[in-house]
Amino acid sequence: MAQIRFGTDGWRGVIADDFTYQNVAFVAQAIAEYLKERLPKARVCVGYDRRFSSEHFAARIAEVLAGNGIDVLFSQTDVPTQAVSWNIIHRYADGGVVITASHNPWIFSGVKYKEATGSSGRQEVVKEIERMANEIMRSGKIIKGKFEDLKKHGSDKQLSEGSQAEPSAGKYGSIDIVDFASPYLEKVSSLVDLDFIKSAGLNILHDAMHGSGAGYMFRLISGGSTKVHEIRTERNPYFGGVNPEPIEENLKATFDAFNQEHYDLGIATDGDADRLGVIDEKGKFVDQLRTYALLMLYLLDKRGLRGTFVKTITCTSMAEKLAKLYQCSVVEVPVGFKYVAPVMMEKQAIMGGEESGGYGFIGHIPERDGILAGLYIADMIARYQKPLSELIEYLFNLVGPHYYLRKDIRLARESFDDDRQRVYTLLAENPPRSIGGIRVENIRSDDGYKFYMADGSWVLIRSSGTEPLVRVYAEAESERKVETLLDDLIGYVGLDGFLSE
Repeated sequence: MAQIRFGTDGWRGVIADDFTYQNVAFVAQAIAEYLKERLPKARVCVGYDRRFSSEHFAARIAEVLAGNGIDVLFSQTDVPTQAVSWNIIHRYADGGVVITASHNPWIFSGVKYKEATGSSGRQEVVKEIERMANEIMRSGKIIKGKFEDLKKHGSDKQLSEGSQAEPSAGKYGSIDIVDFASPYLEKVSSLVDLDFIKSAGLNILHDAMHGSGAGYMFRLISGGSTKVHEIRTERNPYFGGVNPEPIEENLKATFDAFNQEHYDLGIATDGDADRLGVIDEKGKFVDQLRTYALLMLYLLDKRGLRGTFVKTITCTSMAEKLAKLYQCSVVEVPVGFKYVAPVMMEKQAIMGGEESGGYGFIGHIPERDGILAGLYIADMIARYQKPLSELIEYLFNLVGPHYYLRKDIRLARESFDDDRQRVYTLLAENPPRSIGGIRVENIRSDDGYKFYMADGSWVLIRSSGTEPLVRVYAEAESERKVETLLDDLIGYVGLDGFLSE
């Protein structure tokens, strides 16, 4: 029997293989029991993205939660994940569940659990839900009702699900269909001067990548001299055969649109719109590390904010250099917003971010928001009155040039655990003293192995939490040095034979 495992941000699986209605119900029962142990009566927001059957998987979650006496606020349509997170706070809910596999390939779906703060479930929370889900899977015991019977009203009647349903004491929960989009749009509108962006005369392209962020940028900033053109807005569970991750290799449609018309800014959001990809006015992709640094510079220089910034180990060393210039602090954590969010809340951090293109901001939710991050980039261009390529030059004048690259090495699923363990054992017992001819100055090993080099560059190797991938990352002052660091470490651990051209 397959195990349910929560990765960096929730449980994900292949649809109709391990991600089935039955297994989704086991996870829902675990969430219900986790909440029932801690609260006399709970209320949970449930949302979903545009993947295959997402709304039906979400309905199964709602049926199980309501069957266990939990009131459910169910989204009336697909929404960005961050819209669910904000509604948890806005509607005083005790948590939230989102059916989404975010940026993963179309064959995947997933369950994200959100706490009452709107943030990703903390490590100790999701591990407990994971443990309970696997126990429930072995027992097969689920309490659930039918969506239509519980919709918009509570009920004391016996649930009508039959064979699997067990009697529940007391009242069953209700399922109310609600609008998650409007409160979210209202909140985002309070965080940035939309009228200023509307009057800036920008021409902006938004590639929704067939995800649930479609229409949001247009609704927020069109209507003035600034124009918003959208592509890939229709629902397509196959995502046009392209992974809905806003990285350069997946944005051919975006670059093609730039070839047809001049845009001042291109933004792309992933499958659930919590991640952002950025393209400058020349049609050149701006990598996520530069985007983090640009957002940080904007918040420090144009917003005048001071405080702590949080980044994952895969994110840019430009953060520390900017923090030194502006007398701020930076905290570096393992990959995943389940690690970023607690520090953001503890430190009242100005921003938290990661290499994957997820950025969260003070005054909002301790979560990624690709829509708000895109608005901040547009506002930055308007306030500096400079094109994005010149803003990158300005950034480099402050902190020096920085180049970044990530290589993904796909391994066989059946041997992945053994291959990963071999690599980690090698690095633990015999770590390299130099990489690419540069001395290793420090090593961090709590999430893969990150090597901090004597010249300020770094290289990291770690396994994916959701796919049979080993990822290798590097940042240095030149593209040549980045390639050298990557290739040398990949060769050292014996994975160079797995690289595809």
